[in-house]
Amino acid sequence: MFSKDIGIDLGTANVLIYIKGQGIVLNEPSVVAIDEETKRPLAVGTEAREMLGRTPGQVKAIRPMKDGVIADFEITEIMLNHFIRKVNGRSFFARPKILICCPSNITQVEKNAIKEAAEKTGARKVYLEEEPKVAAVGAGMDISKPSGNMVIDIGGGTTDIAVLSLGGIVNSSSIKIAGNVFDNDIIKYIREKYKLLVGDRTAEEIKFQIGTVFPGYRNEKMEVRGRDLVTGLPHTITLTSDEVEEALRESVYAIVNTAKSVLEQTPPELSADIIDKGIVITGGGALLNGFDQLLGHELKVPVFVAESPLTCVVEGTGVLLENIPLLESGLNKFY
Repeated sequence: MFSKDIGIDLGTANVLIYIKGQGIVLNEPSVVAIDEETKRPLAVGTEAREMLGRTPGQVKAIRPMKDGVIADFEITEIMLNHFIRKVNGRSFFARPKILICCPSNITQVEKNAIKEAAEKTGARKVYLEEEPKVAAVGAGMDISKPSGNMVIDIGGGTTDIAVLSLGGIVNSSSIKIAGNVFDNDIIKYIREKYKLLVGDRTAEEIKFQIGTVFPGYRNEKMEVRGRDLVTGLPHTITLTSDEVEEALRESVYAIVNTAKSVLEQTPPELSADIIDKGIVITGGGALLNGFDQLLGHELKVPVFVAESPLTCVVEGTGVLLENIPLLESGLNKFY
């Protein structure tokens, strides 16, 4: 039986899978619902996400990935197994080669955990690549030449910032501030200002429907429903774009300052290339209104959002899977 080479973007918020020759075949939330008493998985992915914050006592919806790394090994294994079987159809006996992306700057122990989880799904061979590098390839950047490229990948759990040249990472930084932290910032702001409790899904809706990170760039309002912390009863408030910008400001500037620090440590020749080419932002955070304008304004360099920021990493795995011999030889040139 023929095996299919598989590329996986194992994200904190979503798992995307690419099969060589087929393209992206799966894009589902990284959530598993389990029965607390029997420890049996009840649902995985989209179905499990629907249960977040809405489950009865014994059912718990878990996100097994935290800050881009495995927080719950057993549940991650269940989730990966489920997704790989789902996309592999009936070919349970085929043992694919799997390429998984991980954040830059994670420890060897964390890398081994990701590799082991993939191996336990029956992979013949597992390759690990750093996310910003794969995101750059997926965004169509030619990182094989001796020329500077900069990518900022704002995911669910981590933001990876890297300068690349000659197929490798010259300088990088990874911080645990990204989409999930933005959601928590919104929840905290509403709780402190309006004494209203809202859930993660509501915070995410607010972020994309009326959110902005550039002051005055968007002027919209949204009715937000939640539980009043004083009366304990359901209550509705009206939130504005300016308030969302205020809620996100501290976290967003942590990303801006990290990007500045990466640029400051970049060799001058590569810095000159980056000024010419600009910076590309990928990941779900790239869709947050005004992020490219804010980064451009603060870093004094042109900033562009990738064509399909949500799928850049997994599309990059597709390019690399076409060049398995290069991956195996450890060479960094993918073109």
